[in-house]
This record gives sequence, structure tokens and C-alpha cells, in this order.
Amino acid sequence: MSNEKLKGDERRSQLIAWLMSADKPLSGSILASKTNVSRQVIVQDMSLLKASGEPIMATAQGYIYLKNDSNKQYSRVIAANHPPEETTNELLTIVDYGVTVEDVTVEHPVYGDIKASLKLSTRKDVEDLIKRLRETNASLLSELTEGIHMHTLSSDSEEKLDKVCGALKEKGFLL
Repeated sequence: MSNEKLKGDERRSQLIAWLMSADKPLSGSILASKTNVSRQVIVQDMSLLKASGEPIMATAQGYIYLKNDSNKQYSRVIAANHPPEETTNELLTIVDYGVTVEDVTVEHPVYGDIKASLKLSTRKDVEDLIKRLRETNASLLSELTEGIHMHTLSSDSEEKLDKVCGALKEKGFLL
């Protein structure tokens, strides 16, 4: 890409193309650099694209274009409770069974349900999330609810979901 700024509609069309062809999430900073605009302009573009119906999701790793993923046909919501220091153990247990952690949800006494998309499928995804939490000194959502939270899990088989739930129960993570 040249040093020329991409303008409005042209930039948003290019963002969609990059997201659709990406095999991993793309951060706002990377997209800003590729289009020679600020990260805040990218955030605004993503809001406009989502409002126009584009299936774009912001995750902890960056933006993704939601493709129809026929390999993830089964999902289950689990309720969990553990201290913050067990988060890595919980998430690695899940991805090690070949299961994706789609999101985390907590029930806040004032705001109701607060949900964050995670899309964690590999050990590297988990490690990157934990690294970002440490670098930014951000709190886990579960810290708002004394460790109680829910995850939507997805997999290509019901058996994997059963096995991961068994492992999480054995470790004392499930409510």
C-alpha cells in the first residue's frame, strides 16, 4: 500500500476485503497502518460497517469477519467460578480439548449481562490474551462478579464439549 490515505467508502471496502481474507484477527493498529489513518478512524469505520449489517466482530485479538463456520456446529454455555489466577488454567483446559471459547459473560448488578467476544481456539490465543491483560493491567470481567462468569463454547462435536465439561468439573471450575 502506498503512503496515500484511503478515503471513506474506498477504505471501508478495503477493510472488508482484508478481514474476509484474513485467517486471524486484524488489530486496529495494523489496519490503521495499512490505510494511513488513525486507529480511531478504524474504530469509527468498524462501527459504521457493523451498523450497515457487515458481520464484523471486535475480539481481544482484533477484528474478524464472521464467516459461516460449518466446522463449529455445536455450542454450549457453561457457568464457571474461579479466582483470577486460575483463568489461564481454565482457558487452556478448554482449548486443549479442541473447543473454542467464543465469549465470556458476567451478570452485573447495575448493567445486567456484560459480554465480551473472545474467540480463543489455541494455546497461542490464550497466551496472547493473558499477555495483553498483563500489559494493560486490565481486569477480568469475572472480577466484577467474584469469579462467577459464563462462557459460550463451540466445537465440531458434542463429545468434545462433554469431555471438556468433565475436565472443568473435575478441576472445580464449573458451578
